[in-house]
Amino acid sequence: MPKFIFVIGGVMFSVGKGIAVASIGKILQSKGFSVCMIKCDMYVNIDAGTIRPTEHGEVFVGKDGIEADQDLGNYERFTDIASTKDNYITTGQIYQTVIKKERNLEYGGEDVEVVPDIPNEIIRRIKESSLKNKSQITIIEIGGTVGEYQNLLFLEAARMMKFQHPKGVLFILVSYLPIPKKVGEMKTKPTQYASRSLNSAGIQADFILARGEKPLDRKRKEKLSIFCNMSVEDIISAPDVDSIYNIPINFEKENLGNKILKKFSLKPKKSNLDDWKQLVKKIKSLKKQVKIGIVGKYFATGDFVLADSYISVIEAIKHSSWFHKKKPKIYWLFSEKYEKNSSSLQELKKYDGIIVPGGFGSREVEGKIKAIEFCRKNKIPFLGLCLGMQLAVIEFARNVCKLKNAHSTEMSQNEKENVIDVMPEQKALLKEKKYGATMRLGDYPCQIKPNTTSFKAYRISDILERHRHRYELNNEFRGILEKKGLIMAGINPDRDLVEIIKIKNHPFFVATQFHPEFESRPLKPHPLFREFIKACIR
Repeated sequence: MPKFIFVIGGVMFSVGKGIAVASIGKILQSKGFSVCMIKCDMYVNIDAGTIRPTEHGEVFVGKDGIEADQDLGNYERFTDIASTKDNYITTGQIYQTVIKKERNLEYGGEDVEVVPDIPNEIIRRIKESSLKNKSQITIIEIGGTVGEYQNLLFLEAARMMKFQHPKGVLFILVSYLPIPKKVGEMKTKPTQYASRSLNSAGIQADFILARGEKPLDRKRKEKLSIFCNMSVEDIISAPDVDSIYNIPINFEKENLGNKILKKFSLKPKKSNLDDWKQLVKKIKSLKKQVKIGIVGKYFATGDFVLADSYISVIEAIKHSSWFHKKKPKIYWLFSEKYEKNSSSLQELKKYDGIIVPGGFGSREVEGKIKAIEFCRKNKIPFLGLCLGMQLAVIEFARNVCKLKNAHSTEMSQNEKENVIDVMPEQKALLKEKKYGATMRLGDYPCQIKPNTTSFKAYRISDILERHRHRYELNNEFRGILEKKGLIMAGINPDRDLVEIIKIKNHPFFVATQFHPEFESRPLKPHPLFREFIKACIR
């Protein structure tokens, strides 16, 4: 009988539920269990593809093209299990399916109600995903925090599953314990309230992961034990750490994995996290830095910087830097500054390498193009991702091929020199305003040319990489671009679309139409990021 663990947040957002789920998955996987992780989002959006990054963080793309919450990226990085649509559930998906079934008379003439029909559809999807993935233990993260009405139906589904399988379902509450600066004492009251709120949904937590700035002491464990109706041993300290990859090891110090197995009446097993421990030890020991600048526009959220907009890029930089025994230092570079003041481009010389990541729309594009030109002319290692590749092509066309009006159809209607264009089927979709889930999404093949930087990195010619874009390099301009020295290093064989470009006589100038960052792992850095960081160090 498969087992299920529901992970629920308390007190506030961004306390690390996704990392907790990924860490528990890693621990159970290291004990020999097959695991599956699911994210339940309370949004009415069908997927995350139409949500801007500054609203909800990075849109992570699964192998089958699902546009999902960034937590799926954490699941993949920790367990190396590829995500698909089966790992992502939204309120929008659930209601869409239930209404479609009602229209198709699949309820046999019965009245269709929010309860139990919506929770039943959630349960069906969870069990179906577990079955497809042949999972012994499925871990389900419920988005948001307990007490919000938006996720009540997911909690109701979890309660119903516990009633149906009392020995096969566990609940973990991830809750924050603040230390008010003027008080200086860790407070348990918010977590007590979160636990009571969970009780009001008919759910008793089996574990509390006590998030906080500092480790949880015995006194506060005892207080939470009394007021949250659980054993002291089931309250796990989850303090802030320098690296998220240390979290599974921290959890195992309190024997969380075997405590979970015991509650499932499964035999305790020793975890094998030796490679993970070596990685954490290496991370702590690194002193020499490699400085990487990211030129983007999805940083600002009010007066704060939202690093989550590019979380997979950041982690890929870290993985490859650690591989080369360097400590990554990442800088946020606002493209708007370069657009307004070209002299500020000189600051790019301070960095060992520059990345221009993906994005959409015309805002601040010219600043990115200027940054790319500066990297090309000044031999600064450059890696372009998705939009970064498109802008690299535009820059080359304008300044090397002398196509002064070169641009992208996304930003310019002057089609005579649009070196980046949209394919006919995409034009039809745009005309009908069909935006959601209509881009080129998920895995597509690419053939790499021999004797290129990319071939040196991958060491094979045929690869699969994940995509999320609508616009492509316009093949009408390939001739002039190649004649002037732009190398088409990777081609999609099915549609003859350019996937990778590079230029000659440069330490590293590579750009990809796909998103290599989605495939990077802490113990297996992505080949292109690995070669980029190597060039940055050189």
